[in-house]
Amino acid sequence: MKRTRTVDYREREKLQADKETENKSVSFRTHPINRFDRKPPVFRKPNEIGNYSVDKNRLFKHNRSNMKYFIPPRNSNTVNFDLTIGYKEMIRKDESRKEHLDYILHWILCNKSKFQLQTKDGINPNNRDLHTDFICWRGLLTKLLCTPYENRDDWLIAITKYNNTIYMCEFETEQRKKNKAEMTERQDEMSCWGWKFEQYVTADKPDGTPVTTEPVNNNEEYSTVVRSRLESHSLVFSGEVDAMDTTSGCEGCKYVEFKTNREIEYNRQRQNFQRFKLIKWWAQSYLVGIPKIVCGYRDDNGIVHRLETINTLDIPNELQGLRDPWKPNVSLNFLDQLLAFIKANVTEDNPRLVYLMSWQPGRDIQLHKQPPISEKYQFLPDWYITNSQEEEPQRKK
Repeated sequence: MKRTRTVDYREREKLQADKETENKSVSFRTHPINRFDRKPPVFRKPNEIGNYSVDKNRLFKHNRSNMKYFIPPRNSNTVNFDLTIGYKEMIRKDESRKEHLDYILHWILCNKSKFQLQTKDGINPNNRDLHTDFICWRGLLTKLLCTPYENRDDWLIAITKYNNTIYMCEFETEQRKKNKAEMTERQDEMSCWGWKFEQYVTADKPDGTPVTTEPVNNNEEYSTVVRSRLESHSLVFSGEVDAMDTTSGCEGCKYVEFKTNREIEYNRQRQNFQRFKLIKWWAQSYLVGIPKIVCGYRDDNGIVHRLETINTLDIPNELQGLRDPWKPNVSLNFLDQLLAFIKANVTEDNPRLVYLMSWQPGRDIQLHKQPPISEKYQFLPDWYITNSQEEEPQRKK
């Protein structure tokens, strides 16, 4: 029987010296959440250190070829965007193909110099060490920020320490697989409306015109790579970006996020929107420094009638009237303490060794080491492990 031990944040220094064996697991307390309700930790302003594209064939491109530009309508209060058009013709990403952290890893191999430390004698020649505590997707950090207030969706994260950096990769839980298998056609169609909405408000050029007659292809992506720090934890993570915003005239306010939502008519709808959606919207954009979100409000038939611009930093102030509202400082303290817990327990440096971290609503987070022979959750590919030892490749022009 596995031994479980609840770990308090104050014990992390002690745990750094406590190496766990394979037949043990450790837990991180998630409740009561008021223990995270304290002064927020310092979160350094996200700094974009790179970007890349993924083409229609899901191939990595070290360029901005798939970047889109925000083209706002003439009147945001009187639009008629039909999100149902082209649903049957949509070109979909193959969800069975497991890409893990591949695109971030490709980018890292093309940009090793951005991870080297400057010393008094010049650049530190150690190419193996990225001098970064954590590398992951932005979506994973978003999920962790929302965990203190999540009451429905569980998660499963594989963690590997390699060359002093901790890599984190999310895997589908059994509940998530079940939900996808049971999705109705109507639910599937509604899940595609967000991509169609992007077609109505973006173009390939800053002075271009949106093209809405072509099928949506969700294989194509443009992503940013960001460096930041949460208290003592240095972070490099990547996330897809919807469009470049050339309309704001604000230095550093270059990206914009697009969302759709049912038109709010009743107080109960507003409360659910504030409690369950806004926290995810805030976390997603806050992490990469996207200053504004453009929301298209639709009816039940998938027709968007108006657009609203929401400032990311103002979202926590828009929760008036909500009983026991979510708090950004709780989310940030939770993430800070969880990362400290991971550092203290993920100690063995081995690209083939995986620690599994799992959580279900209402329970503590569980972390346990996988047997070395288990390959099910290994996610660092051979090509990355091999090439991460080599010199930075020459960038293609």
